[in-house]
Amino acid sequence: MRQSGDRDQGHAGPVARVSLVKMGSSRGVRLPRLFLEQAELDEEVEMEVGEDQVIIRLVPRPRRNWEKELDGMTARGDDRLLDPKAVSLTAWDEEKWEW
Repeated sequence: MRQSGDRDQGHAGPVARVSLVKMGSSRGVRLPRLFLEQAELDEEVEMEVGEDQVIIRLVPRPRRNWEKELDGMTARGDDRLLDPKAVSLTAWDEEKWEW
């Protein structure tokens, strides 16, 4: 078991010592703003108990960060069709649709 103050060799983020807060018959942990921002935690998280640790992580969301990723693609010019010839316009597209 690791002693207080010991860190994993591969640990890459900040470390903070916080107190457990009584919440009814449970205990809670106040997460520092820096941790919330860096981990991009929102209203709901997953928790897992390990051998000597509690792991808090984002709830998997299939489309998380899509907007940010698409903005990056646009900036790099990666948002163009790979095969522009594959798009065939119909007469309706060419005559009636307002581009």
